[in-house]
Amino acid sequence: MTDDPLFESFDLDGLDLDNRVGLAPMTRTSATDDGHATDEMARYYAKFAEGGFSFLVTEGIYTDTDHSQGYANQPGLATDEQADSWEPVVDRVHDAGAPVFAQLMHAGALVQGNRWTDETVGPSAVRPKGEQLEMYGGEGQFAEPQELSTDELDGIRETFVVAAERAAEAGFDGVEVHGANGYLLDQFLTAYTNQRDDEYGGDVESRVRFPTEVLQAVADATPDGFVVGVRLSQSKVNDPDYRWEGEAEAEAVFDAFSAAGADYLHVTEADVTAPAFEGDAGDTGDGGNETDATLAELAAEYGDAPVVANGGLEDPEAARATVEAGADLITLGTGALANPDWPTRVENDEPLADLDFERVLQPDASIDDSEVPSDD
Repeated sequence: MTDDPLFESFDLDGLDLDNRVGLAPMTRTSATDDGHATDEMARYYAKFAEGGFSFLVTEGIYTDTDHSQGYANQPGLATDEQADSWEPVVDRVHDAGAPVFAQLMHAGALVQGNRWTDETVGPSAVRPKGEQLEMYGGEGQFAEPQELSTDELDGIRETFVVAAERAAEAGFDGVEVHGANGYLLDQFLTAYTNQRDDEYGGDVESRVRFPTEVLQAVADATPDGFVVGVRLSQSKVNDPDYRWEGEAEAEAVFDAFSAAGADYLHVTEADVTAPAFEGDAGDTGDGGNETDATLAELAAEYGDAPVVANGGLEDPEAARATVEAGADLITLGTGALANPDWPTRVENDEPLADLDFERVLQPDASIDDSEVPSDD
């Protein structure tokens, strides 16, 4: 179709994207036991570039050989050998015509499998809500984490930097700092998991300090033209109903990450087209729901970086409406798993398939053989 906002080009910090549709990061637990990317992963990622996605964000990649790994068979950028294993993945995606960003992740207290240690860490010694997820190899309650000291925070910040440098050396076009979904950096943003009384706890301006320090350190250490984005959410894998304390908190978060140098703000919710603050979840105690705006619209209003929206956008009309409402780019997870060529299908007005959840994501989230193109 003509004049489709989804198929306009976009300049992302010097990267010329062919359209507005990218691949969302998705945990697939398909690396080797020691965190190396595989040829299967290279073919898996390349098929999305071949299917018309204009940029790709990898699954969460752990950053150190201490506490950051969250799942068994999660890939890493914690060693030089792990970084080397990503080079064929990056090369194959580039050959298919798309840039690819490495998502840098520290699980914090939400660990369901870590080959390096049995301990977990967090901003405060607060056991996470909910239970571990069987599809990611977990079972039962999360452990209560050890509270991180300021010296340990300095070390974690540095491991993000070194992982980003390894990503650049492996050929990635950028990194996405994972500040969403309840993992470590989001644990600092969240009032009930962050009970610190130092400069990293208290009001939202203090709680956002460590995550933005990480992003700024990564941006300062990586080359010009190397994209450094951030992923943010209110909901968490273990607490899907959590919401920030209204529009003022959203303003503080988006402003802080923009000031820290984010090249894009990637906001994700189960349905990113819904108002950010609905019902009691958005009640700040002093007037409640101040806005009907979506999280993506708030990011566009209060941030100073391109906005990437994710969540519930498999329907092309929802995707178009989100771009028309102010998001610069969108990413697809479920829609991409069901249709690895979603952009090509939509541009050509071809029908879309529904996701076969049982086949693709059961009994676990590892890549199914049917998802990997042959190497012929």
